[in-house]
Amino acid sequence: MNALPRLSRVAVCGGTHGNELSGVYLVRELLKVKKKKKKEEEDEDGGAMSVLLVLSNPRAMQQCLRYIDTDLNRCFTHACLIGPTLDKTPYEMRRARELNAMLGPKGSAGAMDLICDLHNTTANMGLSLITYSDHDWICMHIFRHLQAQHLLLKNVFFYIYIIENISMEVGPQPHGVVRSNIYTTMKSGVQYMLDWVHFFNSGVIFDGGFMDVFTVVKHIDYPRDGETHNITAAIHPQLQDRDFCLLRPGDPLFQTFSGETLRYTGSEPLYPFFINESAYYEKGILFLGSQTNACVCSHTYLGAQLSVHCRSTKAQSYIC
Repeated sequence: MNALPRLSRVAVCGGTHGNELSGVYLVRELLKVKKKKKKEEEDEDGGAMSVLLVLSNPRAMQQCLRYIDTDLNRCFTHACLIGPTLDKTPYEMRRARELNAMLGPKGSAGAMDLICDLHNTTANMGLSLITYSDHDWICMHIFRHLQAQHLLLKNVFFYIYIIENISMEVGPQPHGVVRSNIYTTMKSGVQYMLDWVHFFNSGVIFDGGFMDVFTVVKHIDYPRDGETHNITAAIHPQLQDRDFCLLRPGDPLFQTFSGETLRYTGSEPLYPFFINESAYYEKGILFLGSQTNACVCSHTYLGAQLSVHCRSTKAQSYIC
């Protein structure tokens, strides 16, 4: 069993990519609710948990762009955070340092206990939680809690150096628009996540168990012209929108612009996701290929006080 400290400080961030609008509008709505209620939630919770709501990339949001100078989500490396700030320093790098100071600084004792970054994808991924450690019991139990609410979601693990504990990806949604069903799914996911934190802080013991996790093993690019580097094919219709479905060697992968079918020639099956994500064209990524692993989720409880083995604690309402 894992005895973990109280989660007193939680941050929910939207607009890291300024054209992914579900997170933008959800954080704006939560800020309005928080202002109207005058922090009733914190008062009722006895100060056990404070929720910081952050609009991460204001300039990109104003222009409805993914970013102004560079991808904010790639600006939280140690080198980016400690480098000098010059006149030519990209806006997102400056903003990353501001966020690091606000939410951390990263790795410090004063850092947020939990950070959830909200994203949309054009891929047919439903609600997916992306975590960055396969031993983060908090994130694993949050996934299990959301799964118990009958939300259709997947849990993905891969290594990347960014500031948050969890990324919540919801799609499909075109960038630059907001769809009510996608917004509602994200809203429910955030509510259930905050409910879990409240349960944990109230002393509920969470049972361990096994869970399936999709672990990223490779990136797949489009076929390209050797001279122009332009792509020469699109996703095959039989693969499009089949995120997290098994892709076997020999299955259709591409349909060339001349009409030819190109098949997957890898030696091992993959579970692709972020299929045909529009923001990944510039990165040379057709999809991320993953494999499933059974992850053991340990029994977890609040170590600072006597815990009760039940789920009867009344959830707080953080979203209206």
